[in-house]
This record gives sequence, C-alpha cells and structure tokens, in this order.
Amino acid sequence: MPKVSSVIVPYASYLRVYEPLAAFPEPECTHWARYARRPEHPSYQDELRRSLADLLPTPPVPVPVHESADAFVLDVDGVLCVCPWRTRLRGWRALAELGEELPRPVLEAVLPEVVRRQAAQDYERWLERNPDARPWIRTATWQVPLSWFVLVADEERTYEKGTAEVAPVLRYRTPMVQARRRVARGLRALKDAMDEGPLIDGLLDVGRWLEEFHPRSLVELDYGGLVHAVPAGDLEDDRSARDVADGIAALRGGDGEAAGAAYARLAERWRSVRERRSAN
Repeated sequence: MPKVSSVIVPYASYLRVYEPLAAFPEPECTHWARYARRPEHPSYQDELRRSLADLLPTPPVPVPVHESADAFVLDVDGVLCVCPWRTRLRGWRALAELGEELPRPVLEAVLPEVVRRQAAQDYERWLERNPDARPWIRTATWQVPLSWFVLVADEERTYEKGTAEVAPVLRYRTPMVQARRRVARGLRALKDAMDEGPLIDGLLDVGRWLEEFHPRSLVELDYGGLVHAVPAGDLEDDRSARDVADGIAALRGGDGEAAGAAYARLAERWRSVRERRSAN
C-alpha cells in the first residue's frame, strides 16, 4: 500500500501495462533485470512529487530534461513484468492536452506560453527520432474513463482499506488477452446498439493502444490518488466494472432499460467526484 503523505497529490487514476522482460530489446532488457533486483522501488506518489517539484523553479520545468529510468515491477506467475514510467514522454503528451483542462489565465500562471512552446518544439524533434514511441501508462484526472472499466471484470478487483498511515487501494489486474477480448466484445455490442458515442471512441483508442504490447502482458487499472476524492464507504462499495459489464450485456441482449439502469448507477457514483473537482 502507498503511505499517506502530507503532500497532496493530484486526484489521478492510471491504466498501466506490464510487459514481460523478454519483450524489451537490449540493452533495455538488462537494465530492467538489474533494476528489478533492487530491494525497493519508488511508487507512483514518488513520481508525482518529482513532477510537482519541477514546477517550482522559475521558469518551471514542464517536462523532465531526461527520461526516467524507473519502472513499476510485478512478478506475474513467476514471470518478471515491467511497466516503465516514461515520465518525459507522458509529460509531453499531457502538456499538449493541458489547454483543454485549464482556463487560459490559470494555464499562463502555471506554465507561460514561451515555456509550453519550447516544450512542444522539443517534443516534435524527439518524435522525429522516435516515431514509434508509446507510453506504458495512461493517466486520467478526477475520473476513471468508462472505457477502462470494459477491460476488467469485477472478480479481478482488489480493495484494501486504508489506515491513518496507509492510503486505501482499489485496483484491477487482468491478462492482456482478456483485456483485448473484452474490448472486441464491448465494441461489437456498442456498435450494434448505437452509431457513435464517446464510449465507442474511447474503446477504439484504448484498443489500439493495447495492440502495441506483448500478448502476455498484464493490464492494471489503478484508482491511484483518486481514492482520496471518494468517501471510504463509497470506495468500498464501488463496483463500476460490474456496472459497465452489466450495461454492455444488457445492450447485447437488447434490454435498453437495464442498460440505462446500469448507466444511472455509474453516473450517481461519480457525481460526487465531479462536484469536488469544481469546488473551491
């Protein structure tokens, strides 16, 4: 479990892919093998603290100068699997979307335009040398995208209550083959029921992303810092993956009323989180 810190971290959730060590080319494979043998590894909160610290200097540093050499590590049935942080790449991608998240005056105060423009130019030059680059981690703030829940099942849910010193944990882990299968089934059901929609677009996007990885990878949906935005009782009772699965199954069976009821449960559950986002 991640320890509770006096530092307030962003309310973010994560979708991660852990690839088997054999999927990495040399010398990266050797690097991760050595890295995994370390007695301790940093947490997602450590990564967030480093990123927040970079925003304190003047001018701020929106994207790390060097790519992170850290990763999350799991033993999956005796197979070492690694999820590289790739903080620099993710920072560039997040910066490109920041204009849609913050009002212009707030954005200018946090990251002046000259800083954002220089970062964007650095990213363009880097992409020319690394056209196939992709992150192993996706991040969402103040929500868990509904398309992410399609990848997992309720029985894959892990919930650990928090204490005064340890934050609660809510996550799902599933084999890559299962995640891809659920995406395909979900898309078929949704496309049979409707022509288009944000859930279809989200599933298409995440499905293309999953195809980039080794078939024996592990997919993890982690509520991350979002656990601090949800009351403890609501978090324990959260069965969003089951509600999404019920809704898709209802659509597949032509039961629009049951699908609507499943969506209503989801909307009510996440309403309080959305309200906290807009509160002072």
